[in-house]
Amino acid sequence: MATQSDTQSDPSSDVLVRLRSALPSLQPAEHRVAEVVLNDPAGAAGLSITELAHQAGTSVATVARFSRSTGFGGYPQLRLALAAGAARERALSAPSRRPPEDLNADSPLADVVNTIIHHEVRALQETAEHLDLTALQSAIDVVAASRRTDVIGMGASGGVARDFAAKLHRSGRIAFCWEDFHAAATAAALAGPGGVFIGISHSGETVDTIEPMRLAGERGATTIAITNFPSSTVASLADIVLTTVARETVFRSGATASRTAQLAVIDILFVGVARTQLTQTTDALSRTFDAVDSRRSANRRGQRRTPRSADGAPRSASGLQ
Repeated sequence: MATQSDTQSDPSSDVLVRLRSALPSLQPAEHRVAEVVLNDPAGAAGLSITELAHQAGTSVATVARFSRSTGFGGYPQLRLALAAGAARERALSAPSRRPPEDLNADSPLADVVNTIIHHEVRALQETAEHLDLTALQSAIDVVAASRRTDVIGMGASGGVARDFAAKLHRSGRIAFCWEDFHAAATAAALAGPGGVFIGISHSGETVDTIEPMRLAGERGATTIAITNFPSSTVASLADIVLTTVARETVFRSGATASRTAQLAVIDILFVGVARTQLTQTTDALSRTFDAVDSRRSANRRGQRRTPRSADGAPRSASGLQ
């Protein structure tokens, strides 16, 4: 989380990103304040502290506490940052108007297209802007040097975990993906120094990811978290934290903008690892591609063969003998 001095030196800097990241760690009353602010940053910036407290159904003291707990000196600084952040959001919205945050059954198809693309693009932009390059380099170094990498993810994050493990495997590295708690816990119990355990969780609060991460860390493996919330439980268990910046809408199955941001991070991580041994990685990728392509070529050749009947006799083009 940004420090108070950082926030005051540039009040427009990533205020909305920071507020979203802080959501899991907020008390219920503070969470209501955050919801009001995030639903309409420009509108909230125009409210007095009393008016904001009324809209959030809480007290002035809670709004003041919320301002401080999210890194601001007080409510006046938060209002200034919100105004600047809202202006930045408007400038970055595309094409000429911001699409609706959520969709309903009556939304025009054009709104569906604009909303999905808007959130996907913003997830990638903001993830790139806020990715900690020092943490990223540390993750690259430990994965490149690891004797084995285990990647765990449940639900939609499982697909991302599977993709990363497959990339590492095809580049000649020992890597496994676990999408089941029992399998992940077993792998964690066998982990140790020299190994890397990566937990992918948008919320950072997936129990089936938390427990294997905890166990792997206790066994001496280096743990890496890829999550949207740096204050989450998964992040607290990790030696290295890589954060995504994605906004879930009403269709928040975890398979929309959050997955796009996660895929971008694992692609960046993979390319970073690949560059540490570029010749060997290129050779391994080439050999594995050729192995798969040879099977495709054989299938294509088989499909071009003359069709035959059940007794082996060739069929004519019409299918008649």
